[in-house]
Amino acid sequence: MQEEIRALEKNQTWILQDLPHGKRPVSYKWAYRVKYNSDGSIQRFKARLIIQGDHQLEGFDYNDRFALVAKMTTVNCFLAIAVSKGWDLHQFDVNNAFLHGDLDEEVYMMLPPGFTCNNPRQVLSTAKISL
Repeated sequence: MQEEIRALEKNQTWILQDLPHGKRPVSYKWAYRVKYNSDGSIQRFKARLIIQGDHQLEGFDYNDRFALVAKMTTVNCFLAIAVSKGWDLHQFDVNNAFLHGDLDEEVYMMLPPGFTCNNPRQVLSTAKISL
């Protein structure tokens, strides 16, 4: 969890600011996963901080939905082309990845453990930053 917090801070994913009047912060949850080696032994434990967007209200907190997902037919097609062309394939695990794009909405999230602040009105915000 501390690795995830450090990565979020390093990438300047959020800024700390006072919660604007009339806005409400959304909550978060931690998602945990165990990564295994090919022999079944534990490689490492992973934790991801996930904003709970299911608590947002359409038209107030957001206006549109979008999730970038690769379809298995696309993956299979890519693998077939790579094999037919004799390309080398490599797999890697990205520790912390972010989409590059502008976020039109301002999102305010409660502070999770690991973020410290003396002011109880402070929240994490995506306001005035590009992701």
